[in-house]
Amino acid sequence: MLTPEQRKRNITGASEGTEELGHLEMVGTIVYQLTRDLTPEQIQEAGFDAYFVDHTTGVYPVAASGMPFSAATIAVTGDTIADLNEDLSAEQKARMTYDNILRFADDPDVRDPIKFLREREVVHFQRFGEGLRILTDKLDSKNFYAFNPSFDKA
Repeated sequence: MLTPEQRKRNITGASEGTEELGHLEMVGTIVYQLTRDLTPEQIQEAGFDAYFVDHTTGVYPVAASGMPFSAATIAVTGDTIADLNEDLSAEQKARMTYDNILRFADDPDVRDPIKFLREREVVHFQRFGEGLRILTDKLDSKNFYAFNPSFDKA
């Protein structure tokens, strides 16, 4: 059971994961709303035909490169330092993706929720950075990379 102080600092718990899945749901909803009424001609003109063959206009989480979402995207090592750095990287990549979407989107119904999601990524990055700083401040500052602080005792 977490103490109230631990809950306040718990940035990697269920609430964070739930929020991130909410981001996926919001983006999926936007994609669905933009594609649900496409004609076959529009689908083909947009280069969306190969995707359509497999998924119609259903939302199938896939990167712009065509790489499907997988559990590797949220890989965990069990090493707090490694995992927090991975979290920081993921937040920056998500922010960058939202920046790129905003470069192409001119519809306020797309831009506004994407701006909101981008802001959340910035906040998450800041919280994970604070978590990493707190962790490393509590470790032996001479060599805190020599062991897994989640498992090993220095």
